[in-house]
Amino acid sequence: MKELDLLKKDWQKEGQPFKQISEEQINTMIHRKSSSIVKRILIISVLEFLFWIAISMLLTDDKYNAKVENYGLETFMFISNIVNYGVLLFFIYFFYKNYKTISTTDSTHQLMKNILATRKTVKYYIWYNLGIVALDIVLTLIMEYYHDEKLQTLRQSTEGKGVSAALLLVGLGIVILAIGIVAVWLFYRLLYGILLKKLYKNYNELKKTEQ
Repeated sequence: MKELDLLKKDWQKEGQPFKQISEEQINTMIHRKSSSIVKRILIISVLEFLFWIAISMLLTDDKYNAKVENYGLETFMFISNIVNYGVLLFFIYFFYKNYKTISTTDSTHQLMKNILATRKTVKYYIWYNLGIVALDIVLTLIMEYYHDEKLQTLRQSTEGKGVSAALLLVGLGIVILAIGIVAVWLFYRLLYGILLKKLYKNYNELKKTEQ
């Protein structure tokens, strides 16, 4: 941003002709930096997609497959994975589309609209992933509660003792759910938050030149 700051200082100097030239230079600089930021968002989303696929492959061993088969979840897991990866690819497509749109935009007003649209897409993407994490945790806890042998033993051992295993597991589930969501939220805040802030800063700079 050093070049942009220097141009802004020159733009504030007296002299209307020079001010007009500087305004165009500032808009061009912001346009280029915005395009670069959206490109990085696209690259990160693709790398993240590949990362989760790799993690899924590493965790899917014979023990996991046997558990899924024992729970009768083969079809459900297959369909849910297809849907989830399809939605993620859909978001990646929109990131690519936002990048191409911003790269070819020649209007300051349209660039501002595209920046806001990109920020909204990223936020939807983050909320979707948080929702998927929450759903995965809840479903996993429910399935383990009803099928895991150790948890079945725990339920039997607490019957008639004034302590409900279901209540204990609900409390534990809430804690696990909260930790999972917060961890993923911090992950995405670190991954995309900085870029979104820079993108919004560019939007505010463009807004000043439009006034």
